[in-house]
Amino acid sequence: MKIDFYIRFRTRYGQKLAIVGNLPQLGAGNKSTAMPMQFLNEEWWHATVEVDEAEYRSVHYQYIFADEVNAEQFDGEGERILSLKNFSGNIAVYDYWCFSGSTELAFYTAPFQNIFLTQHKGPKVKEPKTFTHLFRIKVPLLKAGEAPCLLGTVDALSSWNQEAPVLMTRSGDWWEAKINLTEEGSPIAYKYGIYNHKESRFVRFEEGDNRLFFVDHQPGRQVVVQDGFIRMPANTWKGAGVAIPVFSLRSNNSFGIGEFTDIRLLADWAHKVGLKVLQLLPINDTNATFTKKDSYPYAAISAFALHPVYINLAKVAGKKNSAVVKALAKKQRALNSLEEVDYESVIQFKLNALRELYDLDGGAFKEDKEYQAFFDNNRHWLVPYAAFCYLRDKWGTADFSKWKSHAVFVEAEVEKLTSPKSRNYKQVAFWYFVQYHLHLQLLEAVQYTHKKGVAVKGDIPIGIYRYGADAWTAPGLYNMDQQAGAPPDDFAVSGQNWGFPTYNWKRMQEDGFAWWRQRFHQMSYYFDAFRIDHILGFFRIWSIPTHAVEGILGVFVPALPIHVNEFGEKGIWFDYDRFCKPFISNEVLGELFGYHADYVRQHFLYQDEKGQYHLQEAFDTQRKVEAHFARLPETNDNAALRQGLYTLIANVFLIEHTGGNQQQFHFRIAMDQTLSFQHLDDQRKWKLKELYFHYFYHRQESIWKQEALQKLPELKAATNMLICGEDLGMVPHCVPEIMQQLGMLSLEIQRMPKDPKTEFFHPKDAPYLSVITPSTHDMSTIRGWWQESREKTQRFYNGVLEAWGTAPFYCEPWVARAIILQHLYAPAMWSIFQLQDLLAMSEDLRREDPDAERINNPADPDHYWNYRMHIPLEDLLQEDAFNSELKEYVHNSGRG
Repeated sequence: MKIDFYIRFRTRYGQKLAIVGNLPQLGAGNKSTAMPMQFLNEEWWHATVEVDEAEYRSVHYQYIFADEVNAEQFDGEGERILSLKNFSGNIAVYDYWCFSGSTELAFYTAPFQNIFLTQHKGPKVKEPKTFTHLFRIKVPLLKAGEAPCLLGTVDALSSWNQEAPVLMTRSGDWWEAKINLTEEGSPIAYKYGIYNHKESRFVRFEEGDNRLFFVDHQPGRQVVVQDGFIRMPANTWKGAGVAIPVFSLRSNNSFGIGEFTDIRLLADWAHKVGLKVLQLLPINDTNATFTKKDSYPYAAISAFALHPVYINLAKVAGKKNSAVVKALAKKQRALNSLEEVDYESVIQFKLNALRELYDLDGGAFKEDKEYQAFFDNNRHWLVPYAAFCYLRDKWGTADFSKWKSHAVFVEAEVEKLTSPKSRNYKQVAFWYFVQYHLHLQLLEAVQYTHKKGVAVKGDIPIGIYRYGADAWTAPGLYNMDQQAGAPPDDFAVSGQNWGFPTYNWKRMQEDGFAWWRQRFHQMSYYFDAFRIDHILGFFRIWSIPTHAVEGILGVFVPALPIHVNEFGEKGIWFDYDRFCKPFISNEVLGELFGYHADYVRQHFLYQDEKGQYHLQEAFDTQRKVEAHFARLPETNDNAALRQGLYTLIANVFLIEHTGGNQQQFHFRIAMDQTLSFQHLDDQRKWKLKELYFHYFYHRQESIWKQEALQKLPELKAATNMLICGEDLGMVPHCVPEIMQQLGMLSLEIQRMPKDPKTEFFHPKDAPYLSVITPSTHDMSTIRGWWQESREKTQRFYNGVLEAWGTAPFYCEPWVARAIILQHLYAPAMWSIFQLQDLLAMSEDLRREDPDAERINNPADPDHYWNYRMHIPLEDLLQEDAFNSELKEYVHNSGRG
């Protein structure tokens, strides 16, 4: 059998198309040996393959585009499948190029295919015994009883008769119609439409001009016409959701913290009020210290393991061992009555109870076939994770560099340690037991949520914990000598230092991003969609040296540094000491330290022969300063001195580029806000700012774009979950372009407009492929924000809410309601709200103190993540007046 592939695609000179597929001629799945296509004319490309039908039942293939510099881009359709069983001779396939950012592609991701969009079977159609042409179309948004149909200029296409169109049948994601055009001439004009086969009524034609096809009759050949998506609006589906961390859930039966079993109650409530998605924060194990520091959900000791704190003990115990849980009833009631999470007590009691239940189980869980499948599917991470937890507990620290054995991961040694014959096996297998039960509980909660018509959205942190199982197992995948973070913004003026090592993307790319693919695969057990935390990190990461405490001393990686000669070209005399070392003068000391200035001169500085001040070697980095003050009492004076020294150390213009030519430099972020800059003459200020602006806003764009295109397309292709990117902060111009190109949903926040010329983002301006929200877990709630700046609130009140007069001092319920409604009626695909913001519409249900509703404060690296709902979910389900009101708002906005 011969197959001719034709694809319509306009190109320029030097651009190429190729096909990769399962046939040897198509590279056998290897894109480096894909078959080049032949350029026919300005619209069409062509390739021919021979297929042995006895060996291949179907052809799997995908198109690849390469531009003039060989940058590759895959067709957004993904893998196309041509089943050969329906064909009796040679085949000609006429394809379309699918733009990977097409809105319609979102409706073929997991939440829509598995939950939201009913799989319409379509009408029963009597197919012709023989056919010459197979027309195929995709129609993602259909109402009940509807199916696509085909009409055209010839009798075989009903001659445009809307009362008797050619009805199409479903075949996987496609709708198709087999047509015999043997007697028809060329060309044929045709169009797809929508027909209600339940009511026998033609509904509408697709938009745009007629489609044209030139019939070329060849004996023994059948033609497949794949027309892509029907030309109809694809921005009509909208949904709303609620965002809340699992630890913040409160139920009558939980153990002082939200549990996976509580997700069922949240799903019940979401279903009751018409919400379609539950958005959660990361749920991975963070137990490094077993203190409140581990409450930070973005510092997981494993990117795969679930957090034991979310386990429901009663479900693990069952009836057989229920006495273990009953003995903890008094402690459970005490912890569950607390206003906030007592993380240390909860994890301590849960782990102790789990060890007791594990002993009572006696290893019986390993006989379950479901466990055996779980172990086999997850052993790649489960075994090293269990070994890590055992060694962490044995040596009393997660910092594996301090372990007396196994400080360096050696696979053979870990296999020996975790072998069933090992004397340590029982302690190691405890973590298998815990992870298995967590898996069962989360999976059951998710399946229940799906039955309620609600999807679950997860969260992928941008980093991994420095002292976790991932870093121990494969340190080569990470740059352990660097710290990831974020540059300064309105919420953290000194930047953020997350402490995570940065990714070694070059090493990850060598095996086709296998670690990321495994991570996505494991997430897909539980999630239908996910949020990529800090998607900007896939373009460039804010990399901070390990000697720095604050994020402000970081640089973007990758970034093109500035050579020393470029300063001369701009007429700037390069003064290394003045630009690269902390500028310290009596005036600076006075401004930073006030009456402590003399103390600083005496204890932390020295003067050279020219009388200039320098930091003593014992205090010349922020880490050294941090270590010094860690040995002193925590007083207000010591805190002020420590912060002043941090600021003094960061009082520079340039940061030297590491590696390569040492005459290269990076600008320190927010250079113009330093005291050093303020003490320059106006001419040098102007020239430096010009170079600074070009460095941050123009110089790096092309390499950041290239960096993202090396990662994100492959990562997106590895999963069918709906992908949303947290694209906030200092956003390069190429970020929205790439996200749109890949069909990734953006995040739009009213208080953080991406247009620097506007103070607030208006929900009515949201793009369709976006998630819009009035606040996130990293911000104050609507009510908390309302009280932060009276002047800003007033401008928002008059300008965005379009209300007259003076803004209320407090965010009254009607104000919160107005903001919620703006978001519900926005054109974005998703409007997602923190639960606290939804409750703000009710005078009776909202919390008295809005500051107590905040989940995280990014400016505080030691923030305790312990927010809990103040009313149980069982009670919220009974709030009929509020629930009916919210349901009405959701329904009337078209999101119900």
